[in-house]
Amino acid sequence: MARTVYVNGDYLPETEARVSIFDRGFLMADGVYEVTSVLDGKLIDFAGHAARLTRSLAELDMAAPVTMDELLTIHRELVARNGINEGMVYLQVTRGNPGDRDFAFPDPAKTPSTLVLFTQDKPGLAANPQAKIGLKVISIDDIRWGRRDIKTVQLLYPSMGKMMAKKAGVDDAWFVEDGFVTEGTSNNAYIVKGNRIITRNLGNEILHGITRAAVLRFAREAQMEVEERAFTLAEAATADEAFITSASAFVMPVVQIDGTAIGTGKPGPVASRLREIYLDEMRKAAV
Repeated sequence: MARTVYVNGDYLPETEARVSIFDRGFLMADGVYEVTSVLDGKLIDFAGHAARLTRSLAELDMAAPVTMDELLTIHRELVARNGINEGMVYLQVTRGNPGDRDFAFPDPAKTPSTLVLFTQDKPGLAANPQAKIGLKVISIDDIRWGRRDIKTVQLLYPSMGKMMAKKAGVDDAWFVEDGFVTEGTSNNAYIVKGNRIITRNLGNEILHGITRAAVLRFAREAQMEVEERAFTLAEAATADEAFITSASAFVMPVVQIDGTAIGTGKPGPVASRLREIYLDEMRKAAV
C-alpha cells in the first residue's frame, strides 16, 4: 500500500506527489530538513527539531511555510495515517519554485516555500542489534562547506563518505579537519576517557545535534563529566570508548576507528548506559 505523504498543504498517496523541476531544492540544494524519530507511535524531541528548523530557516533567510504548531499537527497526522509505531518523519523546506532558474533568491512574497514530509517505517528501531555490536568507522578529510551548523540538504559529500566506508567494509566515516574530528557523516562523534565524555564544542564546524543536546544533558544529570572540545584521531585511538548520536541511531557505540580497536573492542558501559537513559527519558517525553 502506498504511503500517504504531505506536499504543500495536501495529503497524497506517494505515487501522486509532485514537486516542480524548477524548485530550488532540486536545482540549487536550496533547502533545509529535519528527521524526527517515532517510538510507540509518538514523536521524539519534536520541540528540539522544530527549534533547529526555525534556526536553519533564519540563517538562510528562508520563509517558514507553516507555524511550528501546524507542523506538529502534520507530523502526527502522517504518523497516524501511515500507522507508524517505530520509524521516522522526514521534512524538507525549500525556497520554492520561482518559475525559472536563477542564482538570486526569489522574492518570498511571490514565491512560497515548498514543504514536503513523508514517513519511513522502521520496526525495531529502538532494539537495533547494532547497539550490542558497535560500529566500525574510518576517518576521511572534511571538505564540506563552512556552515555545517545549518541542516541543509547539501548531502553529497556525506553520502560519498558513507560509500567510502562501505567500500572499506565498515559502517561509517568520521570527518577530520586540521587533525581534529568534526563529526560523523550523519551524526555527532564522542570519545570516553574514564568517566569523562569528550565531544566537539558547538560552532559552525558541526551540526548542533538535537540528540546530542539531550544526551549531554542526561549525562550531566547522571553525574558524568562532559568536556566539549575538539579531539584528535590519536586521542580516539587510545580512548576507553567511543560512540555517536543521531535522531535515528540514538546512542550507538563505536568499537573501531581506522582498524584500531577502541578500548576492549566492544560497546562500553558509558555508551550503553546513555542509550538506555536516552530511550527511557525520550519515551516519557514523547508527543
